[in-house]
This record gives sequence, structure tokens and C-alpha cells, in this order.
Amino acid sequence: MANETMTGVILTGHGDYDQLSYRDDLSVPTPGPGEVQIRVAAAAVNNTDLNTRLAWYSKGDSDAEDASWSGNALKLPLIQGADVCGHISAVGEGVDPARIGERVLIEPSLREPNAAPDTAKYFGSECDGGFAQFTKVAARHAHKIDSTLSDVELASFPCSYSTSENMLTRTGVGEGDRVLVTGASGGVGSATVQLARARGAEVIALTSPAKIALLEELGASKALDRNADLVAELGKNSVDVVIDLVAGPGWPALLDVMRPGGRYAVAGAIGGPEVTLDVRTLYLKDLSFFGCTVLNSEVFPNLVKRIESGDIRPLVAETYPLAQIVDAQKSFASKGHMGKIVLNIP
Repeated sequence: MANETMTGVILTGHGDYDQLSYRDDLSVPTPGPGEVQIRVAAAAVNNTDLNTRLAWYSKGDSDAEDASWSGNALKLPLIQGADVCGHISAVGEGVDPARIGERVLIEPSLREPNAAPDTAKYFGSECDGGFAQFTKVAARHAHKIDSTLSDVELASFPCSYSTSENMLTRTGVGEGDRVLVTGASGGVGSATVQLARARGAEVIALTSPAKIALLEELGASKALDRNADLVAELGKNSVDVVIDLVAGPGWPALLDVMRPGGRYAVAGAIGGPEVTLDVRTLYLKDLSFFGCTVLNSEVFPNLVKRIESGDIRPLVAETYPLAQIVDAQKSFASKGHMGKIVLNIP
């Protein structure tokens, strides 16, 4: 007889860590038509988990009516967790039963084929995610993975690496491009160093002094203190692409070092969401700006191929049991790690 209840963590509201509740009486999700049920093996912590809990995405009042990635109110309680590695344990109507047992990674950007970006949902935000023993998702978003890496290592990839691959795809990074990456020691930043190098680009990483050597080992041709004078260090008009995860007060210098015709992509604002833009720089240098959240359709399949071919490697900083999710999120928030913090699911 199949399990009817499971262990997991639910977000009960916006606020501090007391809004996370570890439970052992949650209902096991049943896959509907076109869906698969997944027995979760490991799930990683992301900025979005903390941002959602804190209602950071909200631009309005404290009632958090726009506190999700999509700009809508969340349906609470919610099981968060966008990064999942697991095994298909059941299938819904219309899905080949032969898929049961497959090891899969879940694509976190849940978008219908050929649908507009504003119709996308996000795993662990607009629907329940992976901080539980079981989850479900449309079968097309459960990507089979053939790899010798562990479940914990594979769980470090989906959200951060697909975000990075999406930005590199949108900006058309290729052989010979000079790419500047801010926040390079974080999950998305360290992924970008690897993925940009795999595309044949030269990578310059901005990080804290303690992590410079690690990023150079990862593939950065140069790593600079995040507080460095970029114009003095790199020169004006010296960078083809900026992959930005920080924004904040140092943002104008990013545009100063971009070459005419340069491309800028952003998928984070950990240094502060409000910046000062001299519009003359934007149009006189013919710059292109890309805001990146929803994945292009080819991004996640391409990422899976990179993982299977060994072009990129996982960076797991710490692991915790699911019951210690508060400790994991506190460690994540301290920013003392490089790579991902992953939860083992019981």
C-alpha cells in the first residue's frame, strides 16, 4: 500500500525562521494526467527560498500580495525547494510506466510549450516543491539524468546552473567573449564561471578576497575583489558581457567597462535592487539588457547534457538533514560558503 503521509517542511507565512514548520503528516501528492510523482532524494537551498519567506520580491505593502517570483501572492502553506534530484515513483495517466525508477532532475521553471513568459510557474513557489519526501511535476519537467554523481551533487545543479545557462544563452556568450561575473562565489556565480568557460569565453570573477584562488581554480582567468575599481583594473570598454547577480551601488561601473554593443544580463540583486542608470550610457554604447527568470525551452536540456558530459562539476559546500533546514538557511544567509548547501531528504 502506498504511503498516504510524508515528512516535509512547509512555509506557513512571511517572516522569520519560525514560519518554517517541519511536519510528518503532510499528504503525499498524487500525480494527475501527464504528471509524475518523484521520491525526493536531495534538495538544495536557494536565495529564492529566503527571499520568498521574507517577502523580498514584494514591491508593495507588507500584505505581500506580490511576494512570489511571478509577482502574485503565494498560496500558503507552501512546500518550498526548487532544486531537486530524485527518482520517479509513480506516473499519472498518459505517462509511460517505464519511467518509474528513472533518476531525474526537475526543471524549476514550469512553462507550457510555446507559452508566454508571464504564464510560467516556478517549482517551490507557485506550486509545492522539493523540501519533502515526495513531490509531483509535469512529466516533461522531470529530466532523466545519466551520471555517476551522487544525488546530493546532482541537487546542486538545477536552479543555479539553469539560471546561469539561461543568462549565457540570452546574451549569446561564445568563443572569445570576455565575460564579467559579479557575485561569482555564489551558486549562480560559480556556475557561470564554469558554463562560460565551457563555451570558450574568458571569465573575470568578482568576489570576496578569501575566494579569489578558488574561482581561479574553477576557471576564471582573473578574479578581483568585489570592491575593486573596475575601470582601473580592467579599463573602459573592455568587457563583452556582464552577468550580474549583485546590482547595488557599484552597478554603474559595470556599464563603464562594457564595450559598445555589449550585453548585460541580470538574475539577482543581492547588493540592493535600486541602481542609478545614466541612460546616455545605455543608448550611446548600444548596450543590450536582459532580465532573466523564465528559462528558454532549450536551456535545461542543454544543462543536462553538460552535466552528463562532465563539462561542469558540482560545488557542494555543506549538507544538512531536512529537519535542520533552519540551520541550513542560516548558514546560507551568512554567505561564508562557496557553492551550494544541500538538504538530505529522509
